[in-house]
Amino acid sequence: MDISKIILGPLLTEKSAALSQAHNKYAFKVTKNSNKTMIKNAIEKRFKVKVQKVSTINVKGKTKNMSVKSGGHVLRTSGKRSSWKKALVTLKKDHKIDLVGGEY
Repeated sequence: MDISKIILGPLLTEKSAALSQAHNKYAFKVTKNSNKTMIKNAIEKRFKVKVQKVSTINVKGKTKNMSVKSGGHVLRTSGKRSSWKKALVTLKKDHKIDLVGGEY
């Protein structure tokens, strides 16, 4: 599988920023059918770093309800967010990824 198809994008949240500063861990959104070795190879080739460990999490999609007021009537509808996969990548000691600086 192609590197650009495995890594969908970085997850830039407060929690992932804290993990990257404290433990040298970075979070990425990846395709659902990718495994740990595919993710490791893709990260190493894309960012030219050495990966120590990869953890994957399957995030289940949620059902959401929404109400819309239209012409005096209240329309209630429900939808579903799709499921996705998250990868937490731990880099070796002297390696860093600058996601905010535009390297991605």
